[in-house]
Amino acid sequence: MLVYTDLLTGDELLSDSFPYKEIENGILWEVEGKWTTKGCVEVNIGANPSAEEGGEDEGVDDSVEKVVDIVDTFRLQEQPTYDKKGFIAYIKKYIKLLTPKLTPEQQEEFKKGIEGATKFLLPKLKDFQFFVGEGMHDDSTIVFAYYKEGATNPTFLYFGHGLKEVKC
Repeated sequence: MLVYTDLLTGDELLSDSFPYKEIENGILWEVEGKWTTKGCVEVNIGANPSAEEGGEDEGVDDSVEKVVDIVDTFRLQEQPTYDKKGFIAYIKKYIKLLTPKLTPEQQEEFKKGIEGATKFLLPKLKDFQFFVGEGMHDDSTIVFAYYKEGATNPTFLYFGHGLKEVKC
């Protein structure tokens, strides 16, 4: 199994259990999330509860919660939204922090493609939810989530160059 961690913080952000598609010249990875139910599952094992002691289940929490699989699996933490000015400031800082951690070849690819990826992201800012890894570091790679037109499940966008592949 492959896990993708934040190159800047080490937080787990994705795994190969969630296939991705490269967009914007490989700068962004697009991953489809799914709403799922977490919590109590009723299992009928064929027992006769009326013949057993105790009758009603006592002390059992039957709470059920709907969660997005990627957010739940990697314990992503939602962040406040960005306006255009704040987002541009984040991107400039992110480029400055990430570039030295890349190989010379990756640096070249990243520099060529980040402007196009930023132009792709800017018009969608109002539609995004912003997430970071579990550690909630100030210098984290941001994960963007939004709903494509007519979709009931969210789509997540990652900066591919900001992820480090780790074999488990």
